[in-house]
Amino acid sequence: MLTHHVVAELVANVGVISLAVGDTVAADDTVMLLESMKMEIPVLAEVAGVITAIPVTQGDAVYEGDVLVDIQPA
Repeated sequence: MLTHHVVAELVANVGVISLAVGDTVAADDTVMLLESMKMEIPVLAEVAGVITAIPVTQGDAVYEGDVLVDIQPA
């Protein structure tokens, strides 16, 4: 199976990361919060599966299209 990439939809800073590599997620689970213009934007898992990579850390600046989480679909 192909890895599913969850990408940033806007320029923001990475806030709280809710899960870790190896965790199982369901579609629509919150995986992290992004902070932009004093608002917190939840980032949702788009597919169910296992998190294989989180290439960002809390405080990182991300841009539209940057990969936030990799998920191996179930």
